[in-house]
Amino acid sequence: MSTFVLVHGAWHGGWCWHKIAARLEAMGHRVMAPDMPGHGTDRTPIEQVEFATITGRIAAVVAAAGEPVVLVGHSYGGAVITQLGEMMPEKIRKLVYVTALLLPNGRSASDAVAGDTESALGPEIVPAPDGLTATVRPDALRPTFYAQCTDEDVALAGSLLVPEALAGFRTPVATSDARFGRIPRAYIECLKDRAITPAKQKALYRAVPCQEVFSIDTDHSPFFSTPEALTRILVNL
Repeated sequence: MSTFVLVHGAWHGGWCWHKIAARLEAMGHRVMAPDMPGHGTDRTPIEQVEFATITGRIAAVVAAAGEPVVLVGHSYGGAVITQLGEMMPEKIRKLVYVTALLLPNGRSASDAVAGDTESALGPEIVPAPDGLTATVRPDALRPTFYAQCTDEDVALAGSLLVPEALAGFRTPVATSDARFGRIPRAYIECLKDRAITPAKQKALYRAVPCQEVFSIDTDHSPFFSTPEALTRILVNL
């Protein structure tokens, strides 16, 4: 059996993994789905959250696992798990990117998003007046993130999404072949994603090659829309 640490993306929380966590645990695996600071039930003021705040929090969860983990990142969570791969490679058995920002050394999430000109997400992001955080327009949530999800899933997400700190988006990852590069990587592309388009996903995993690439014919949120397919891939890695 494996220990999975599931890292959510921007605006979300560990809650988004509930279908996956339940399935993995039913199979006997151990699962942790922590909230990034300022997300979910964590009450850190979001304006104070930086990239190092996030990686430090998730690193503590990984370190406490007691064995090398399968570290899974969705969307912006891909940048987070990449940095953790550099910080603590001995604690990670595999890095898994779920339609995620797999970034090369020196690049930030903002760099990757800016290059995805076909994405529906960019125009829907609304920065706060102080420029420290941003939200997504409510009427854009379903078409951008949850196009194939149930009404119940969309309602749940809409009630739990929070503003996202922009500082982390702008912080580049710092990685090396000797540390991050030695961890096996897998990418799970989502072929109907309108937030991180299939073309962008392919560009990401070609720039930072993965040993395994899997495809799911779904939207940006396979943890809601296709939990069986996503779980099946995870347990067979």
